[in-house]
Amino acid sequence: MHLANRSLVTSVTAVCSAVVLCAALTGCAPQAEEKTKASGQAGATAGACAPGGLATEVEGKLTVGTDKPAYAPWFSDDEPSSGKGFESAVAYAVAKQLGYGRDAVVWQHVPFNSAFAPGAKKFDFDINQVSISESRKKAVAFSSGYYDVRQAVVALKSSKAAGAKSVADLKDVKLGAQVGTTSLEFINDLVKPATKPAVYQRNDFAKSALKTGQVDAIVVDLPTAFYITGAEVPEAKVVGQFPNSGGKREQFGLVLDKESTLTSCVSGAVDALRKDGTLAALEKEWLSDAVDAPVLK
Repeated sequence: MHLANRSLVTSVTAVCSAVVLCAALTGCAPQAEEKTKASGQAGATAGACAPGGLATEVEGKLTVGTDKPAYAPWFSDDEPSSGKGFESAVAYAVAKQLGYGRDAVVWQHVPFNSAFAPGAKKFDFDINQVSISESRKKAVAFSSGYYDVRQAVVALKSSKAAGAKSVADLKDVKLGAQVGTTSLEFINDLVKPATKPAVYQRNDFAKSALKTGQVDAIVVDLPTAFYITGAEVPEAKVVGQFPNSGGKREQFGLVLDKESTLTSCVSGAVDALRKDGTLAALEKEWLSDAVDAPVLK
């Protein structure tokens, strides 16, 4: 072996021995590596809800879903992007809380029942009067509730349902509601009418059936009930509202993909808006006409 090669081997052996000895004596290198990884993970968690930096469907944008037509008083003039109407205003308030300006919000048409059906979603969250329920939580995730809601009965003033004072008074009338809604659940589970309720794909169809006398009354959420009687079917009246089922509050929540990483951030935004009074102010601005109605005992 040449002298130069022998010197090189000796040097490499010495370096390797020193490295092994260091690791054996201190054991510090592996610990330092793990500490670095842990710090990085903690930093990622802390920055998970960084304003405007969420892992959204489209980078730098917030995709919000809702149905079409978008009904008042939740939206105005069937235009979700206007910022007018309670849910449009709430969506933009949540977006702002998350660090996204109005120009970064993209609206997407999502049929009501598709919003909480099983399967991957193409929106970051959906806002469309979807009540939080345990059965729906099996397929999707929900934010904290952004609105406490009651279900109500709307009937033509000339209908036999118009004089109902109790749930029992509704058992012998023909009722209708939109498919997949808690309105329909209230009919089936609480009223248990003698006649099977009429089921419609959209509230528009239910309102048409009411106007033409195909049903005696329909069940919708209370703000929608007041809007129907005040602006769309003036010959109808709000008969009354149902009590909370089992004493539990019914709440609308923002719908997210079951595996969404945004759920905690979106819930945090909703909680902040409730705490600072924003939700109450928006409710007063857009749902003030939804005054108290008699409770059907």
